[in-house]
Amino acid sequence: MKQLINIDVPDLDAAEAFYSEAFGLHGGRRLGSEVLEMLGGTAPLYLLQKASGSIGAGDDARKYGRHWMPLHIDIVVDDLEPALARALEAGALQEGDIREANWGRIVQIADPFGHGWCLLQFLGRGYDEITT
Repeated sequence: MKQLINIDVPDLDAAEAFYSEAFGLHGGRRLGSEVLEMLGGTAPLYLLQKASGSIGAGDDARKYGRHWMPLHIDIVVDDLEPALARALEAGALQEGDIREANWGRIVQIADPFGHGWCLLQFLGRGYDEITT
């Protein structure tokens, strides 16, 4: 099974700049004028240009202010502070303090389009530290 990540954004050029600068991804193929493949992660990320107010899932209009959704993506990094600084410089907003557990360190951020992300630095054996 192969995973693809699709993210709705209101401005394809701004999204390409953010994901390149914040997470080190790079543009791949353009699929028409409203889809851009971003590469460099463990799964391709597809930016889909969708206008604010257009209909998304069900009858919900797309909103690009900060919103909650029951899904987010963790970006695993080697060193949390420089990764966070890079994301903030690119336009992310930090949401809370860096938290630490025996498995690693984590901080929540939001991209400029309202989507939640976490930056995650594993410590020791990572999640194996808490496996039962």
